[in-house]
Amino acid sequence: MIPLSKQVQSLPAYLFSLFHKKKMALTAQGIDVIDLGIGAPDLSTPPFIIDKLIQEVRKPENHKYPPYHGCMEFKQAVTDFYQRRFHVSLDVDREVLALIGSKEGIAHLIQSMLNPGDGVLAPDPGYPVYQSAVHLAYGVTIPYPLNPEENFAPAFDQISERDCTRAKLMILNYPNNPTGGTVGMETYEQAVRFAKKNQLILLQDAAYDLVTFGDYQSPSLLQAEGGKDVGIEFGSLSKSFNMAGWRMGYAAGNEELIQGLGLVKSNRDTGQFPAIQKAGAAALNSSFDSVVANNRTYEMRFTIILPELEEMNVRAVKPRGTFFVWAQVPEGFTSQSFAEKMLDEAGIILTPGTAFGQQGEGYIRISLTHPVERLHEAVLRMKKAMKGG
Repeated sequence: MIPLSKQVQSLPAYLFSLFHKKKMALTAQGIDVIDLGIGAPDLSTPPFIIDKLIQEVRKPENHKYPPYHGCMEFKQAVTDFYQRRFHVSLDVDREVLALIGSKEGIAHLIQSMLNPGDGVLAPDPGYPVYQSAVHLAYGVTIPYPLNPEENFAPAFDQISERDCTRAKLMILNYPNNPTGGTVGMETYEQAVRFAKKNQLILLQDAAYDLVTFGDYQSPSLLQAEGGKDVGIEFGSLSKSFNMAGWRMGYAAGNEELIQGLGLVKSNRDTGQFPAIQKAGAAALNSSFDSVVANNRTYEMRFTIILPELEEMNVRAVKPRGTFFVWAQVPEGFTSQSFAEKMLDEAGIILTPGTAFGQQGEGYIRISLTHPVERLHEAVLRMKKAMKGG
């Protein structure tokens, strides 16, 4: 037996890697599986970004190690993006950091902050990586509830004084995965007051901040008064520019948090390929026409699919952000039993709400990252399975 560490031995397998294994096994049996479980954009990376990458790949200087905190072109693009969209001024040298995707950055930030036994307030339901990152940093996850009546904003009044005392860090995630919940500036202002009162650091996961609909624009934690005093925000190019496999993200905010994160990263990795960073800069410096087009596509999918789900008593409200349907399962089912029925009888992968925490019971998450024709096919199969035929 190879002696893995106790932390690794006690770490559950990553949820979506398990789904992928199930999908591959069923596909090998000749079953046409429609995977509505994972949130991987199906739309293409905009051509101007690809063209920029090709241009930069041809330059010999881009085949050397990048600066540890990121290429200046990318960091400046992040700084300009914050000024242009949020009217937030950032010091490009001290308050911005390039990441190999926001998932990596969040895990490293948690590691940079926690001592063994330190607590982290994490949303329930919430992205499973938060809990695994805390676990690997020898910390303790303290779930806190979201309020469905207020667009899944944090239920600050339900977080006990004891939990606040145990915690060092509080994670926010808006637009929210898995619920699609969105918030306004008042939520971030409340979060900053709550953090200062309880001596907490705020980590805002803004991976879906540009995937929004109608006249809603997701605000930044750093816009709130005092936000930079206690907060750090993580952004990603994966969802908004369909660059999931490129692994390009950033962190922005409190200088000390950025420096601590940078210290861990410089001892763990050597940064993202400079050509990808410079293509990422082109994305952030663009007109965002491609982002608007993506959002129109996702919004159209919601408009078409939600009524069809309603016909089988799978009820959901159209969100103002993300490409996820957070739907209540029909009466008589648990999250797990409904997901299993759809997989076994319809070849459809759905994510049971309990995969995101105990408060996810009674829900499933459906990812609309497929063409409408494929989504129609999935719903037809689900209806057939519900009728028992």
